[in-house]
Amino acid sequence: MKTICLYFEIHQIIHLKRYRFFDIGTDHYYYDDFENERSISDIAERSYMPALNVLQQMIQEHGKYFKVAFSLSGVGIEQLEMHAPQVLEKLQELNNTGCVEFLAEPYSHGLSALVNEECFAADVKKQMAKMQEYFGQTPTVIRNSSLIYSDEIGLQASQMGFKGMLTEGAKHVLGWKSPHYVYNCALAPNLKLLLRDVNLSDDISLRFNNSEWEGYPLFADNYIDKIASLPDEEQVINIFMELSALGIAQPLSSNILQFINALPACAKQKGITFATPTEICMKTKSVGALDVPDTLSWVDEERDVSCWLGNPMQREAFNKLYSVADRVRIANDPRINQDWDYLQASNNFRFMTTKPSNVGLDRGIYSSPFDAFTNYMNILGDFLNRVHTLYPDEIDNDELNSLLTTIRNQGEEIEMKEKEILRLQTKIEKIEAANDKLHEKIDKAKAPAKKAPAKKAPAKKAAAKTEKK
Repeated sequence: MKTICLYFEIHQIIHLKRYRFFDIGTDHYYYDDFENERSISDIAERSYMPALNVLQQMIQEHGKYFKVAFSLSGVGIEQLEMHAPQVLEKLQELNNTGCVEFLAEPYSHGLSALVNEECFAADVKKQMAKMQEYFGQTPTVIRNSSLIYSDEIGLQASQMGFKGMLTEGAKHVLGWKSPHYVYNCALAPNLKLLLRDVNLSDDISLRFNNSEWEGYPLFADNYIDKIASLPDEEQVINIFMELSALGIAQPLSSNILQFINALPACAKQKGITFATPTEICMKTKSVGALDVPDTLSWVDEERDVSCWLGNPMQREAFNKLYSVADRVRIANDPRINQDWDYLQASNNFRFMTTKPSNVGLDRGIYSSPFDAFTNYMNILGDFLNRVHTLYPDEIDNDELNSLLTTIRNQGEEIEMKEKEILRLQTKIEKIEAANDKLHEKIDKAKAPAKKAPAKKAPAKKAAAKTEKK
């Protein structure tokens, strides 16, 4: 029986403001608040809310038959918290149906997996805490930013305890193999891999509204027929895309939501089911290892990381940012951490790309890759200065870790002593109160008993005694 795994990503970058060289050292706030609010509000209205409402309707109509999975970046969640909380509320309603799974991913939607294992692990754990906070789920399947994957990244995901990982079904990796099977990491056999079907996913997310495409117009029954016609042994069809594809990349006027809404009914007629990534990992055996020595992703024709690190500008910015990764992680300063999350977002590096084919790339305020590079490096220069001011270069990472550990231990010890002092003060107050009560009792016991006043004879009786005399 064929099974569709439908997954949507929700991510929204923090837009950087125009930051001049002369702002370095004087302005430590790097963000365009107006553009952040405008963009997330627009996406929520035109895409997220209509799409989530339709997915909720599909669950209500088809019950446990229909399943769907999401992952949310941490920086995306922060934008939703501030400007579109209704999206998070709707996701919580979907979660309550029991038909939705939430996956793990880096909080920053960054590229730390390519350079720093400790940073990557911390990034993922921070996002998982958000999933637990909002949805009460502890993810068992992970997807890296833009489905970035390699054997080494898979090994680390396995060591972090994940059972499965999503990645791209790229032709240069699969060769003659099909993406419609479950594979496993070459370095960690217990980590199962779910591979995105590039054609079926892009038919919806990229080509649906393209009148020049040979498959236009695409109808739900034809789409499901294409899946049903796959060889019987190809059982797992992974359709992965950004949620913004429904409403932004493919406008609502294209009837994209009506197409999505019709999929379960058409699939049921063909005996095709829906499942979440964890369900597939639990029920389906791997057919073998997938060797991915070089890093792949779901972006551009090359399906690699060249859109983020393909030119000298991008690599310089990337290397400078992650040169302080260990110091930021060790220091764990709240304000520095927030800027660190926002500056890591992979979109910042993609704006600097010089590649000719950039599907869906909007550079925003930047007029060119060099403009994006210059603005980012100005901001990064100020950020690095702040890190170095707080924790000078003369102190190496080991010494810094030791000093901060000592400070934290001393802080914890002081806190414990303060609690002990407070406990003793409370105990003393209780003893003093009990002592005061005891003294009151003793004083009452020692005081002489007062004599009762003599009773006066009634006036009539006294008068009668006088007459007798």
